[in-house]
Amino acid sequence: MKDKIIALDLAPAELSEATKAYFAKCEEKLGLVPNVLLAYAFDETKLRAFTDMYNDLMLGVSGLSKLEREMIAVAVSSINHCYYCLAAHGAAVRQLSGDPAFGEMMVMNFRAADLSARQKAMLEFAVKLTEQPAKIVEADRATLREAGFSDRDIWDIASTAAFFNMSNRVAAAVDMRPNDEYHAMAR
Repeated sequence: MKDKIIALDLAPAELSEATKAYFAKCEEKLGLVPNVLLAYAFDETKLRAFTDMYNDLMLGVSGLSKLEREMIAVAVSSINHCYYCLAAHGAAVRQLSGDPAFGEMMVMNFRAADLSARQKAMLEFAVKLTEQPAKIVEADRATLREAGFSDRDIWDIASTAAFFNMSNRVAAAVDMRPNDEYHAMAR
């Protein structure tokens, strides 16, 4: 299984020039094409839907910093024990924070990290949405507002947490493996 990135036997589709250029940009900026993109490459429509949503949530305009969005990805993925996302987004937290120990704490148990009240509120909301979505109530949103989040920020927190819950489940279902390079990044 070492060379396989997923447990399913799905042949890659013929990719458009735009997608080939996107993969080349990944290689240029990251030094690799993330295996999650290669996993989706059997169906360019699904790949594009995934990348469009990911890029909007993680790189688009938001009241949340890139680090905060990566912290949500890691907290949710930690609850779900998603090997792929913990390796990939743990590396992003290490890189964006400039603190390898912080990145490791986030992967293992975000509550062990030295977090601001704002970050704690954000991550506790993301975890509750992961574990008990039917129990989210107005008091949970009020806690986020008291921590300084706008209603748009709350939407972004919820959308990021929900996206990673979906991604974690797909990664688990297909036994998606992270790129080896993630393990050595930002250490």
